[in-house]
Amino acid sequence: MTDRPTAKTRAQALALLSVKDGEGARIAAVDGLAAAARDHLNSALATVGATAGEDEVLRFSGIPGDDRLVLVSGCGLAQDPTDDDAEAIRRAAGAAARALAGKADKASFLFPASTPALATAVAEGALFGAYAFNAYRSKPTKPLGGITVHTPVATKVRAAAKRAQIVATHQAWARDLINTPPLDLFPGSFADRAKEYFADSKVRVQVLDEVALAKQGCGGLIGVGRGSARPPRLVKLTYQPARAKSHLALVGKGITFDSGGLCLKPATGMITMKDDMSGAAVVAAATAAIAELGLPIAVTTYLCLAENMTGADAQRPGDVVTMHNGKSVEIINTDAEGRLVMADGLSFASEVKPDLVIDVATLTGAAVLALGPRTTAVLTNNDAVSDEVLHAAQAVGESMWPIPLLHHLKADMSSNVADVKHTGRREGGMITAALFLEEFVGTGADGEALPWAHLDIAGPAYNDGTAYGYTPVGATGHAVRTLVALAEGRA
Repeated sequence: MTDRPTAKTRAQALALLSVKDGEGARIAAVDGLAAAARDHLNSALATVGATAGEDEVLRFSGIPGDDRLVLVSGCGLAQDPTDDDAEAIRRAAGAAARALAGKADKASFLFPASTPALATAVAEGALFGAYAFNAYRSKPTKPLGGITVHTPVATKVRAAAKRAQIVATHQAWARDLINTPPLDLFPGSFADRAKEYFADSKVRVQVLDEVALAKQGCGGLIGVGRGSARPPRLVKLTYQPARAKSHLALVGKGITFDSGGLCLKPATGMITMKDDMSGAAVVAAATAAIAELGLPIAVTTYLCLAENMTGADAQRPGDVVTMHNGKSVEIINTDAEGRLVMADGLSFASEVKPDLVIDVATLTGAAVLALGPRTTAVLTNNDAVSDEVLHAAQAVGESMWPIPLLHHLKADMSSNVADVKHTGRREGGMITAALFLEEFVGTGADGEALPWAHLDIAGPAYNDGTAYGYTPVGATGHAVRTLVALAEGRA
């Protein structure tokens, strides 16, 4: 953040915002852009038929008084932005940052940023958009490195800029984990990466291997992992600050690859199944951000890691497994494995008696069918918790929508041989999956059910379409920011 003129920076590119102007577009009003440059760019926008629509990013050179590459990013707004338009600004800044990958190492962002909310939105969007996963490329495209946001309120938003950098860094780690091929990211290596990542942090790491899991009666994790040569793990992360104001338990689904097990997926259904550990990556990254921000919120996080394969000892439909909390479960469909590992994680989380339990999982295709590829389904046992999650999501610009827990659907989950079946009827499958998880949410000191929210991120966890806003192709890190904002709300 700086209040200095853009000419005083060493940036190779200048990013500006456009808004709609009738059928065309104009440069959004900002201080610091010379009138001759503004007039030239507005004329150029008219010449190329610009509309200022979302994700419209145009490149110009030869601007009067400025020899840098100039990017003009549309935001879809029909007027200059206000604080209520923060997400539109995030997305426009993110689109500009993406477009600068391989084109510039440093860029100045001269967007409307006269208020702390707008300045912060520009910084967040640019940081979230300046991401690339290059670990496996022989000729990587370098993402935008240096970002300078020009704002007259620079001195007021330095803490917000630092927060944005912290959240972006840990969200990028989540994206990296999710994008990593399953040959290299499996339960054991995921656990090792977590230990390495948190080695010098305020977060303690404990790993339970397959022997320890068996001793703890973790039938879900052990059962799902039986078909793989690479055994399951449960990773516990603990952040315990002094004088914590609240205790949050997070549980993440970490299926590092999902073949469907003996209920085998079709070949096309496996292509992106490295992303089935997105929930675990998200809660790990959120824990890291909360700890680095120093929030006075205790966090206990469980990463439920397994690989769902078809080996000689793979779990079978009709098997009965007993979970960590003692409940027995009849296996119906081995491709509904995520809820099984999550059941063990929720059982552990309930034992620490937190004030709130949140689980995050790429759990059901039904959530994608209902809400599309960009929206998370939120199912809870507590209306106040639902409001809290949705408020946090809205504040950071992550799309989430409430879905009711319809308990009459539970009747189809009764079993003749076990306490419960792990699937119900196909209709309402997103809800029956959550109802199964609810079976493993324990009670608090008052004997009442612990407040709990289930986030089904099956849609937005992985973008297999085209990039948009600050969202790249591939892993998105969706829900990291919501969890951090929720923790901040309790701090």
